[in-house]
Amino acid sequence: MNQSSNQNYFSSAFKLGILGGGQLGKMLLNETRKYDVYTCVLDPSNEAPSKIACNEFHVGDLMDYRTVYDFGSKVDILTIEIENVNINALEDLEKNGIQVFPSARTLRIIQNKATQKLFYLDHNIPTASFSRFAYKDEITTAIEHDTLSFPFVWKSAQFGYDGNGVKIVRQFTDLHSLPNVECITEELIPFKNELSVIVTRNKQGESKAYPIVEMEFHPEANQVEYVICPARIPKEIADKAESIALKTSEAYNHVGLLAVEMFQTENNDILVNEVAPRPHNSGHHTIETSYTSQFEQHLRAILDLPLGNTDSKIAGVMVNLVGAENHIGDVRYKNIDEILKMDGVTPHIYGKKQTRPFRKMGHVTIVNQQMDKARRIAEKVKSTIKVISE
Repeated sequence: MNQSSNQNYFSSAFKLGILGGGQLGKMLLNETRKYDVYTCVLDPSNEAPSKIACNEFHVGDLMDYRTVYDFGSKVDILTIEIENVNINALEDLEKNGIQVFPSARTLRIIQNKATQKLFYLDHNIPTASFSRFAYKDEITTAIEHDTLSFPFVWKSAQFGYDGNGVKIVRQFTDLHSLPNVECITEELIPFKNELSVIVTRNKQGESKAYPIVEMEFHPEANQVEYVICPARIPKEIADKAESIALKTSEAYNHVGLLAVEMFQTENNDILVNEVAPRPHNSGHHTIETSYTSQFEQHLRAILDLPLGNTDSKIAGVMVNLVGAENHIGDVRYKNIDEILKMDGVTPHIYGKKQTRPFRKMGHVTIVNQQMDKARRIAEKVKSTIKVISE
């Protein structure tokens, strides 16, 4: 029996806790406000974007056991909008009857990229070949003994996000700036496309996938510049990617959203790069393009409500708004009035008062019946609006 049949979530004493109060939390809270679900948010910053949209806002360290445990013990269901949280606290909350989605087990695997890659090997999920190192010095030894060769991709095992903690290493000097932490190295795969599929799964094991998207990256910042839905790839490639994403979701046995990022290689193989068990940048377009946004779908899944329709109503392109180079300080969105004159354009401003280079400050979604037209307008949006400091 669905929990929804005997639990009243709406306009009731039920409390949903969210670890993290960034823009993902803020957009999730748009949905909880729509349904009048009571929400409590924990974030280390008193200026977090979610502060204005929740019922209760708590300031605290997400990696501190006592802070997370005490916060979680006051809610009925706990979810996340960031992976870097204290998992020991989540495990103890689960033991004491608090429902945590995604589970502590799922998060423990995903939080460490080395553990995540080993998980793919164990479950026959295709991924780039890799090596695991406890320290940077071990990489040097591996190169000297010819068990590792240039070029390769270096990734910090933990705490990487938005392109931080990832670097292409082509020569010895590239190693100098890397921190001496647990890491993995991956084969540098020539690929045609970076793709993403967002899968939603509820407690019954019912799952639904959103249409596959294509991601275009900024060459320097290693951040997504454009998300294009639907991806401009042949149907057989899209079907293969969706099948691998669904297999990955089932292997994790997660509840809620799972964004599965993948490479389409030159040989049209599909390799899983990494996953995120929460709403994801590659799904922001769903607010405008889909029958059910990724944020509403995550809420439906963790509350064990029927999953919504994941079909697209219209083609869309999402443009990330990031802080301009050489600009630090109070933010200004230069030329936002110009992009509002363009057809099918919806800006989302996250509410971060301070800008800095490449910081995610918002996004713009462009919808159009014709994908090529949406992509052209997206380029115009990108070149027009500037996130600068006053």
